[in-house]
Amino acid sequence: MSLSFEFFFYSTLLGTGLAMDAFSVSLANGLNEPRMRKKKMFGVAGIFALFQAIMPLLGWLCVHTILKRFQAFEKFIPWIALVLLGFIGVEMLLDGLQKRKEEEETLKTGLVALLMQGIATSIDALSVGFTISEYGIGMAVLCAAIIAAVTFFICAAGLAIGKKFGTKMSGKASVFGGVILILIGLEIFLTGIF
Repeated sequence: MSLSFEFFFYSTLLGTGLAMDAFSVSLANGLNEPRMRKKKMFGVAGIFALFQAIMPLLGWLCVHTILKRFQAFEKFIPWIALVLLGFIGVEMLLDGLQKRKEEEETLKTGLVALLMQGIATSIDALSVGFTISEYGIGMAVLCAAIIAAVTFFICAAGLAIGKKFGTKMSGKASVFGGVILILIGLEIFLTGIF
């Protein structure tokens, strides 16, 4: 894939799907701390964005390290992407439909809690390294930067909405994010196989 509208659209869509967990947690953080200052809001959104950028790059690095040693592994990438994104997407979808409360929602918004939330909400982004494995390092970094930017704005919005309206939307965000990840997994699988 080259730098094109499709690349930017795909990266933005990935960022949107991956950011939904962080959006839900941001809603909860906004509710828990209704007097949160803008500076802290930007810091919270920045932590989520940073983790969402690092994880795909780690996944990309793992794929390229493994592929250099085992070329036969390359044909399994569409299957791995389908299974990982499908599993994560279904889990998010079920969480949203069953309206389960996440552990992160009960945590205060201190630095340690935010780092734990950042890791927990971005672990699914590690699998994106498989989905962007065809990219060179420059495109992988650009994709991760787009994912981080999308996550930042979505989380900042989540914090602001949470401060005003609470967590009523958090289940819907998980459903939306789950559907997006499932569709991306299917698209990667079908493109890789056919």
